[in-house]
Amino acid sequence: MRSLRVLRTTALVTAAPLLLAVAGLVHPHHLTAATAGDWAGLHVALLPVFPFLVLGLLVPLWGRPSRDAQGVFTVVAWAGCVCYAAYYSGLDAVAGISAGVVVDHGVHGAAGRLFATGDELGRAGVYGLAVACLATCAVLWRRHGMRVVPGAVVLSAACWSFVDSHIFWPRGVFTMLGFALGYALLTAATIRTEERVTGTGADAVETGWLTNR
Repeated sequence: MRSLRVLRTTALVTAAPLLLAVAGLVHPHHLTAATAGDWAGLHVALLPVFPFLVLGLLVPLWGRPSRDAQGVFTVVAWAGCVCYAAYYSGLDAVAGISAGVVVDHGVHGAAGRLFATGDELGRAGVYGLAVACLATCAVLWRRHGMRVVPGAVVLSAACWSFVDSHIFWPRGVFTMLGFALGYALLTAATIRTEERVTGTGADAVETGWLTNR
């Protein structure tokens, strides 16, 4: 039962980073007149995917925040996730879709400015994601102890790399794989600890994940 629970939750939280890693393999390395159509089209397809990168942080924090330090960190994590979703989607729209469209239509001189604006939006989003990761790991460390440390370390490294790697091959692809690995490690650690504390059964695990003590 525990193995099935871990597999289902892992599949949920790693779907977005794995999809983004695959997208990074086919992402054009440079924006040119020849690649502009594919560039814009790929970013249109990824527009609803990027926000789901935070599922690995939201799932273990699901439920009403408690009125203590854990609750404060939970709210901070949620705020960081919102910041990431808003600003990184802005990067996708500006430096992805808009830049691709203007180059595809032969508009000269606009792409550079769009990239500059997109980079600023992207950095703000990744900084929000980094804050969310740290806050989430702080909550999970208080609940589950040292078991969450490997996942926290991997996620910290992924956030650091994400600042300037986007999803471009090779570093961006490995960054997305790092998020997937970090989320998988957190999932395994937290579910294992919940079962040891609460005893047995899927109901006990569900209660541990969906409520904040």
